[in-house]
Amino acid sequence: MKIILDAMGGDNAPDANIKGAVKAIKEIESEIILVGNEEVINKKIKEFYGKDNIKEISDKLTIHHTTEEITMEDIPTQAIKHKKDSSMVVGFNLLKQEKGDVFVSAGNSGALLTGATLLIGRIKGVDRPAMAPMLPSYKKGVMLMDAGANTNCKPINLLQFTQMANVYLKKIYNIEKPVIGLLNIGTEETKGNDLMKESYKLIKENAEKYDINFAGNIEGREVFSGEIDAAITDGFTGNILLKTVEGLGKFIKRTLTEELKKNAGTILCALPAMPSIKRFSKRMDYKEYGGALFLGVKKPVVKAHGSSDEKVFYYTIKQAEQFAKSGTVEVMKKEFEKI
Repeated sequence: MKIILDAMGGDNAPDANIKGAVKAIKEIESEIILVGNEEVINKKIKEFYGKDNIKEISDKLTIHHTTEEITMEDIPTQAIKHKKDSSMVVGFNLLKQEKGDVFVSAGNSGALLTGATLLIGRIKGVDRPAMAPMLPSYKKGVMLMDAGANTNCKPINLLQFTQMANVYLKKIYNIEKPVIGLLNIGTEETKGNDLMKESYKLIKENAEKYDINFAGNIEGREVFSGEIDAAITDGFTGNILLKTVEGLGKFIKRTLTEELKKNAGTILCALPAMPSIKRFSKRMDYKEYGGALFLGVKKPVVKAHGSSDEKVFYYTIKQAEQFAKSGTVEVMKKEFEKI
């Protein structure tokens, strides 16, 4: 199995991409193809590891040379159409040509969605693919879908997001009947805007038909209760929730650290509690949950955070291998063929 990694995508590229790949290659079975400027990557390999050739680190690491890159400021459609030798477009083409099994990028989200849709293609029957990251919740994780791919949605989109989340959670996490809620401003059926009210009706009407364990409307505070396996919403709301969770996690960690280190007394009192504090910090760390899966396209694609560091790439690469091995995409194709 081969993982195609966009080595030039993201705010910290290519440093974080390379370091994450080198760390992950020791723990996965797959090979990793780093797609990007070979000269730049080799210079970094020399700088970080003192090696002249990436093969000296691992024979499971290779470089596929490209001359262009898509930036965060590029207009997605134009970038995909005109930057043919960019690390993102070449990565997609390698996936399409079956020279790799899954594509990972932390690059421009709009361009990644455009490339996945235009170059890889949607699963037949899927109106819009969506981004589905896993977030920490009480004693387990919760899937958020959509987290930013589709800012304007129709009820049919939210129904399909529900269907895809249902298939993924059953296949990857072996949850027999995932509990899926529709993120809203209240639990009553009549709450929310037109999109949410119509989506509620559509999902409820089709829940039995598609074997969906629909919990109805859920409020934001219920997302992390541990009682929900997936929260469904439009990409605009989902992205705000995602960024809020990331910011809150950083705030808690920073504030708690400052308070515990305030003086000798607080440090002394904190020592017995350190194992518990570390476990809590680990559970709250969104980085350990990897990237966001692009569900609804014909081949496995994973979007890492734009600000991904070495740690995020490490976990995202491991997640990508699991995603590709699971055969979830093929299961979704079959499910939507039935529909």
